[in-house]
Amino acid sequence: MNDEFSNEEKDGLYKAIFSRRDVRSRFTSKAIDEEILTRILNAAHHAPSVGFSQPWNFILIKDDQTKKMVKESFDEERERTSQLIDDPKRSKYLSLKLEGIIESPVNICVTYDPSRFGPFVIGRSSIPETGIYSVCCAVQNLWLAARTEGIGLGWVSILSNNVLKEALDLPEHVIPVAYLCLGYVEEFSSKPDLETAGWLPRLDLKDVVFYEKWEGKENSDWNKIERLIKANLDYA
Repeated sequence: MNDEFSNEEKDGLYKAIFSRRDVRSRFTSKAIDEEILTRILNAAHHAPSVGFSQPWNFILIKDDQTKKMVKESFDEERERTSQLIDDPKRSKYLSLKLEGIIESPVNICVTYDPSRFGPFVIGRSSIPETGIYSVCCAVQNLWLAARTEGIGLGWVSILSNNVLKEALDLPEHVIPVAYLCLGYVEEFSSKPDLETAGWLPRLDLKDVVFYEKWEGKENSDWNKIERLIKANLDYA
C-alpha cells in the first residue's frame, strides 16, 4: 500500500472539506443506493475514537411518522429558542430554513454509548467529554464521505434529546449526539447558507490562530500566508 497521496488525491480531500455544506433544502427525490450509504457509514465507523472505544451507533430513519415526530420537536424548539432574541434578529431567525427532516430521504441519528467496552476507556478518565468528541469525529467523516458521493447532509441541532430518545426507543444511557438529514440535492451552495444570509461572517484564519499562549501573536506575514492559501486551495 502506497502511503503517499498524489496531488489529485490531495485536491480531492481539500475539495470535499471546502465544498462541504450544511444542507437544509433543495433535496431531490433520488434515492440513495444502499451500497453508497454503506460506504458512507463505513467511513464514519473508521473515525478516530478515544481509547479505540468506537462509542457510536447510526440509526437510519426513513419512516414518515418518525420524521414527523422529530419535525414537531424542531418546530417547538425553534419557537422556544426564538424567545431568546429580539426583533429584528428574531424574525430573521424564524425565516431561515434550518432543517430538511421531511424532505430528505434518509435521516440518521448518531448516538454515544458510554458503556461500550466497559467503564474504563483509555484516555477518557481524565476528560470524559472525549467520548462525545469521538462521535463528532465520526459525524465529520460521514459528512465528508457524503459530500464526495454528491450527497447533501444537514445537521439538525434545534431538537429535544428527550423527544429523540422516545421516538427512537433509545436506552436510558445512550445519548443522541447528531440528527442528520441526507439526500441528493439540486446543487451545493458556494457559501454556507448562514454566511450568505448575513447571519454571521466567515472569520479570517489569522483571527483564530495564536502562538504559544492565548492571544499570543508572532510577527508572521499573514498577507503572504493568505496569498498562499488562495493560490493553492482554489476551493476555499
